[in-house]
Amino acid sequence: MVFEGAFEAVTQEYKRASHDFQPFHSAHEGLAVIEEEFEELKSEVFKSPSARNWSQMQEEAVQVAAMALRFLVDCC
Repeated sequence: MVFEGAFEAVTQEYKRASHDFQPFHSAHEGLAVIEEEFEELKSEVFKSPSARNWSQMQEEAVQVAAMALRFLVDCC
């Protein structure tokens, strides 16, 4: 995935999440959501390379980035 594709995927996920869910109510809530997405990414990364679901790993990375962006917008 090149930069433009990655940026577009993060932007789309940010827009979807912002439409489907209310803004973070606090920095603690935002951090908890980022941590949850990070743990999901970590579980894919920690699998052996032959067992990894590469599309799932990509999806989780996009979600981490989108929630970090949302944290910046909602909490900062």
